[in-house]
Amino acid sequence: MLRVACSRVGGRQMMMVARAAAVRRQTAAMSSYFAKSHEYLTLEGEVGTVGITSHAAGELGDIVFVDLPAVGDEVTAGEVFGAVESVKAASDVYSPVSGIVTEINETLETNPSLVNESAQEEGWFIKVKVTDADLDAAKKDLLAPEDYEKLIA
Repeated sequence: MLRVACSRVGGRQMMMVARAAAVRRQTAAMSSYFAKSHEYLTLEGEVGTVGITSHAAGELGDIVFVDLPAVGDEVTAGEVFGAVESVKAASDVYSPVSGIVTEINETLETNPSLVNESAQEEGWFIKVKVTDADLDAAKKDLLAPEDYEKLIA
């Protein structure tokens, strides 16, 4: 009986190790950057996911409305593409990169508080197709995760 229990634990540990390796591979394929204005850009190939950071969502308080562009709209690095309203304030949202909007997070229309709950996962705003030239230009002005952490510390 002890032998069976040990093999089950060993199997579970092997599954956990395999999952951790998969997460590391996925993370390696994705790169995250941050604007000083508290937007993030997570790249997966030529598609960037954009939203506000958890820090920004926390500073804004309870978010009650998110204004997003339409699919097909062009966004420009450093320019306003939308807005966020909370019980405390309204704030413009700036694009960290230039490109074409390929998808919007429609869930935010009916559940804007998702930004407070999961800003950098489920509460993303838009997905943008980014060209190499636009990406190279944007990276010069964006922060690596560790530099953003220093900024908000």
